[in-house]
Amino acid sequence: MRFFEPLTIREVTLRNRIAVSPMCQYSSVDGFANDWHLVHLGSRAVGGAGLVIMEATAVEARGRISPQDQGIWKDEHVEFLTRIAAFLRSQGAAAGIQLAHAGRKASTRPPWDGGGRIDESEGGWVPVASSPVAFHPGDPAPHELSKSEIRDVVEAFAAATRRALAAGFQVVEIHAAHGYLAHSFLSPLSNRRTDEYGGSFYNRARFTMEVTDAVRAEWPKELPLFLRISATDWAPGGWTVDDSVELAKRAKDRGVDVVDCSSGGLTLDQKIELGPGYQVPFAERVRREAGVMTGAVGMITTPEQCEEIVTSGKADLVLLAREFLRDPYFAGHASKKLGVEFKPPKQYLRAW
Repeated sequence: MRFFEPLTIREVTLRNRIAVSPMCQYSSVDGFANDWHLVHLGSRAVGGAGLVIMEATAVEARGRISPQDQGIWKDEHVEFLTRIAAFLRSQGAAAGIQLAHAGRKASTRPPWDGGGRIDESEGGWVPVASSPVAFHPGDPAPHELSKSEIRDVVEAFAAATRRALAAGFQVVEIHAAHGYLAHSFLSPLSNRRTDEYGGSFYNRARFTMEVTDAVRAEWPKELPLFLRISATDWAPGGWTVDDSVELAKRAKDRGVDVVDCSSGGLTLDQKIELGPGYQVPFAERVRREAGVMTGAVGMITTPEQCEEIVTSGKADLVLLAREFLRDPYFAGHASKKLGVEFKPPKQYLRAW
């Protein structure tokens, strides 16, 4: 079964093609990871995943989606992240972390509190973006980043990469999807700039490429770099799959090893065509036309579906989110269903 074959990316070998997709937990205080994150992520490593990627981790405080988001903007964050990465590796999983900046979608409440904007008077902050275009109609416009401020954010990604390395992570993923800061530069629906960061495709891609260059420069050449994108905005006049193919080509040339193909999240006017595996064709096309490894995500729920995606060459690995929330031991259960030997920790042998 190809889904359970190892996958080597640079000098890191994943024991299978099963990855835990980054999932925000909204459970941090001042950006610090804690016991919740250790148990949440550790159980998926125990359950057999080949790669476990930590949630969107903010490279600066104002880059958090909510005040409860995880961060990596100061050295003090590294200590507990080191403990998590070490445990993931000890259970046979590669340890990954997603570096992120929420941009204009920052300063909001957690989903279970309604997700609305938090004003400065309530402990929120002014979000930043490529252009002063609010995500929600009626919200105050975000602050448009100046060119010097853009350089500061790029450096924040570089500094976060150094901390991720110090913490012992083996995979870094740059978050350029779902309407967050990098995506807001990419899409013409949110980027209204007239300088070298706006207008043409190449100008709109400039920020993402600068972040990629900065991260790759700090990340050892033997370790993999992922890039998560929204392959389409699902909206007229927005970012398209054609754009994603071209971006993936440029990213590959800059040292990105895997393009993690999600979609949407930029505009409330999106019209998503939902269905099982609805985003897999994006991963397939980017893989084929850009000549880069891809990850498939989105409504992938069964071992058979995963096996078909990998065996048919639509993607090189499958990233699961909600299915891993429902079943931390998805990999073990999938191996049994597909007739592949599963090697649980010795503490769990009696159950397998």
